[in-house]
Amino acid sequence: MLFNSLQFLIFFPIVVSIFFLLPQKRRWILLLIASYYFYMCWKVEYIVLIIASTLIDYYVAKQMAALTKKAKRKKWLLISLFSNLGILFGFKYFNFINENVQAIFDNFNIFYGVPTFDILLPVGISFYTFQTLSYTIDVYNGKTPVQNHLGIFAVYVSFFPQLVAGPIERSNHLLPQFFVEHKFSYDRVKFGLQQMLWGFFKKVVIADRLAIVVDGVYNNLDNYSGFSLLVATLFFTFQIYCDFSGYSDIAIGSARVMGFELMDNFKRPYFSKSISEFWQRWHISLSTWFRDYLYIPLGGNRVVKWRWYYNLFITFLVSGFWHGANWTFIVWGALHGTYLIMAIGLRKPKQYILDLFKLNNTYAHKTYQVGFTFSLAVFAWIFFRANNISDAFYVISNIFSDIGDYTNLSLMKLKLRGLGVSQNDMLISFGLIVFMELYNLYERSGCVWKKLGNKPKWIRWGVYYILIFGILFLAPYSRVSNFIYFQF
Repeated sequence: MLFNSLQFLIFFPIVVSIFFLLPQKRRWILLLIASYYFYMCWKVEYIVLIIASTLIDYYVAKQMAALTKKAKRKKWLLISLFSNLGILFGFKYFNFINENVQAIFDNFNIFYGVPTFDILLPVGISFYTFQTLSYTIDVYNGKTPVQNHLGIFAVYVSFFPQLVAGPIERSNHLLPQFFVEHKFSYDRVKFGLQQMLWGFFKKVVIADRLAIVVDGVYNNLDNYSGFSLLVATLFFTFQIYCDFSGYSDIAIGSARVMGFELMDNFKRPYFSKSISEFWQRWHISLSTWFRDYLYIPLGGNRVVKWRWYYNLFITFLVSGFWHGANWTFIVWGALHGTYLIMAIGLRKPKQYILDLFKLNNTYAHKTYQVGFTFSLAVFAWIFFRANNISDAFYVISNIFSDIGDYTNLSLMKLKLRGLGVSQNDMLISFGLIVFMELYNLYERSGCVWKKLGNKPKWIRWGVYYILIFGILFLAPYSRVSNFIYFQF
């Protein structure tokens, strides 16, 4: 079931209404049924995978809790890791690795008869796998108590607002909330609905409009060069942000309506002044997951410098591979790892230059930092969006090939008309990006919706109507699309 579907607009109010009518001790049953139904709307059979992960990790955690010595708990942790990652590997990575091994054997004319499997990737498998793994790892490390209530643990694994694309919640944050009675609160419900409204606007109005140009160019690269590639790449930069942060807003808002608080997943990442800051603002639930369960166990920065670089690079390489079974994602992750290593290595000479020219904390330097970080992120997004490595290198080698396009206004207009949308649609798309970034700027001084609550009624409802009518009249309903991160 898609958030941006009529089915969800019927499903959600029904679930919320029944939720508040039920006594606290019965609500978990509703949430579990609703969550399983929500997931089975994609493919009924794959609910077996969620149930299997739930039962395995519930049992493993119980066994670990019964053992006082950490060394004895290790075998149970390994069962959880191998079971969950094995399922993830089988469905998501087996064909990719198998095809690459096949290519190596073919180069040496060696017969390799292992077939590939025609299977559909289960929606959200990477997200709920990491969520349930964080629970067993935390139980193993003694950071969270074991959960004895199987039903509530099952809800934690499958909670429908964040089941498919996060935020990836930790057990010590989300699990206790299922034991608290959440009474109906007008202010909380209103705040949740406001966040959902903004999420819908970012997804169906901004992201889906930008996707028309992005998909048209990136799926037909031979027809485009120069300025067209730059526009499509910039559009994808904002498309993926609006698409994914829009999903997170809907997820967080829908959970809040029922009284549950999920962690923030985005904090204006394109205003970051460094790549390190970017990863403190982008997909926060995943970046902190890799920090806590991979980077720190590898040694983090508490090791010699070369090992520190190694830990950073491996963490981002694995992060790239987590996103998808394609060399493009691996290169994307490796790029971000390289960015961070270079930033660390150049820290001292950079500081020397700043001190020499007295540029520290100047507005010009901060603007440069934001622009440079944004440019690095945009360059990496080329690999993330490209269908394959050769397509990515085509974009890189041709994005500035027709340099005259950038100085000739008539040529720029001609290129824009060749992107498959009208001039008015292009102006609307650029205007929506500006509108979204102005919102983000305004948000720097505090939550927009809380500030809006202090405004006169005509301003509040004016904003609501702008967003609602934008969704009704500006969304390209001819192409209702999945959220980008559903494929991960």
